[in-house]
Amino acid sequence: MPVWSLHGNGRTVERGRVVRPDERLNWPATIAIGAQHVIAMFGATFLVPVLTGFPVATTLLFSGLGTLLFLLVTKNRLPSYLGSSFAFIAPVTAATASAGMGSALAGIVAVGVLLAAVGFIVQFAGLGWIDRLMPPVVAGAIVALIGFNLAPVAWSNFEQSPVVGTITLASVILFSVLFRGFLGRISIFLGVIVGYLAALLFGEIDFTAVGEAAWVGLPEFQLADFASPGTWSAIAMFLPVVLVLIAENVGHVRGVAAMTDSSVNAYTGRALIADGAATTLAGFFGGSGTTTYGENIGVMAATRVYSTAAYWVAGTVAILLAMSPKIGAIFNSIPAGVLGGVTTALYGLIGIIGIKIWVDNRVDFSRPVNQYTGAVALVIAIAGFTMQWGDFQLGAIVLGAAAALVIYHLGNAIARWRQTGADDGGPIPAVGPLGGDPADSKPGDARRG
Repeated sequence: MPVWSLHGNGRTVERGRVVRPDERLNWPATIAIGAQHVIAMFGATFLVPVLTGFPVATTLLFSGLGTLLFLLVTKNRLPSYLGSSFAFIAPVTAATASAGMGSALAGIVAVGVLLAAVGFIVQFAGLGWIDRLMPPVVAGAIVALIGFNLAPVAWSNFEQSPVVGTITLASVILFSVLFRGFLGRISIFLGVIVGYLAALLFGEIDFTAVGEAAWVGLPEFQLADFASPGTWSAIAMFLPVVLVLIAENVGHVRGVAAMTDSSVNAYTGRALIADGAATTLAGFFGGSGTTTYGENIGVMAATRVYSTAAYWVAGTVAILLAMSPKIGAIFNSIPAGVLGGVTTALYGLIGIIGIKIWVDNRVDFSRPVNQYTGAVALVIAIAGFTMQWGDFQLGAIVLGAAAALVIYHLGNAIARWRQTGADDGGPIPAVGPLGGDPADSKPGDARRG
């Protein structure tokens, strides 16, 4: 594991350069940047346990521990904070309701183990097989359906206090377009603060639990339950989450590589192993599943500091904050209206990320295979389809993900065998510069038939 070398004078980032993962600024600056990473991740990380009913302090503890574990597994060369993954919200909510929190934790453990196994395969075989299994049209559909499946949950909270929910939602949107840089990236966190203040003015907050909570104490732990009858059907609901975590981790590594050094891509397998191990550890003892955080990518881009030293500070700060039950009680006091407002935006954004995958990869939706891959998966998720055989139940997320995979691969096989042209012909080639006339494109630029 490399020892950090001092970047320049240790106080400023040299013009035209970045602070590499194996460098650092002086320790006061490094500690300040590490604390900023904690602030950046806080808004998203605390929302997941609040929405799923998990203890906030426990999730924060395993978020910090997971970050330190990630740095160890990636040999201190890949800067990342591991926060709570929104992809777990839908299966955790469903599993907790049907089989209890212990079974939901077992599902998180299963995701972690499977993600780590994928990481080992990637470490030795590369990423090509993932691209073939989950091309853009499938990946986009699976990410989108996880967000849109949560729409009824957002409404159930919003309708309990529509005024506070509207204030919160409007604040999130306003801050995202009003502020530049770091403040714009934490618009969700700022929106929650405004909504919380509004709820306070309307007398919708109960501080009883906050007053009774101690300032210092251990978080609440709960063990994963693999013995309950409903556990294994609950685990099935979690399996599509693995595909989301793969996409998030791969995207994170590629983002860091683009802004620092392409050699970082060699740590993709280790990143998946590390996140899998952190998720497994959290699931065993009562924490939320983890993932690499885009919020922290934004902080690194703004500061040009990619030092892993800052993340050792961030992980340590998160662990220390987790040792205060009173902080957890404050987060648990957030009323339903605030949660409804913020999740209306948040769950929709998860769906939009999936659609962005389609747009970025120019998915050709004139082809029936692509049309039905996306269409069927999204309707299954939004409507909340379920199938049950005795005590074993499959929820909308696993059914939607399975539908996307089967329709795409089987549909392509049949269309190519019959040569009907219904198969996925690949991304639509650009016809020319934006604003240009398609008629000006060269014959070689014509769309593939």
